[in-house]
Amino acid sequence: MSDSTPIEKRLLNGKPPSTPEQVFAALDELGITHRTITHAPMRTVADSMALRDGVPGGYSKNLFLRNRKGKMIVVTLLEHRTVNLKALGQQLALGKPSFASEQRLMHYLGVIPGAVTPLAVINDTAKEVTAVLDKALVEKHPLHFHPCDNSMTTTLSASDLMKYMRAYHQEPVIVDFDADELTVSSD
Repeated sequence: MSDSTPIEKRLLNGKPPSTPEQVFAALDELGITHRTITHAPMRTVADSMALRDGVPGGYSKNLFLRNRKGKMIVVTLLEHRTVNLKALGQQLALGKPSFASEQRLMHYLGVIPGAVTPLAVINDTAKEVTAVLDKALVEKHPLHFHPCDNSMTTTLSASDLMKYMRAYHQEPVIVDFDADELTVSSD
């Protein structure tokens, strides 16, 4: 597939991915308090930092990875971290993961690059993606994520994120990125 070929917006099961409105409905169904703002599309942490101007809470970077055997992993961690992928793969017993393609991202999580979010696990109905959350991130309040669209940011509590992930996916793996050489030093 060439870079100019558009990615079909379909999940592996052939269905269209969840819309932000479907994510909101899922949150509402669980009784989760959430607030969403709209903004210009954000693709990077730098884009996010330019728009938030003093709004407190936990902000993330999200990585969609795969290992050599085709196991998919979505990693949500504090935005400033640089991850040692080899060490993370060893801790998760997945070998050395690498970045997955845009097509896989759409097929498994139903989002485009720049819109990766733990809220996208709603699209992984077959539960083929391992969701990994940074322990330090889930200790922040509140948390801010795209609701499967990078022109919106949804705010919710960490406990409500966990409730959502358990209801629509499975228990996420909580990883202490401050331990076990999982991050790369900026020194």
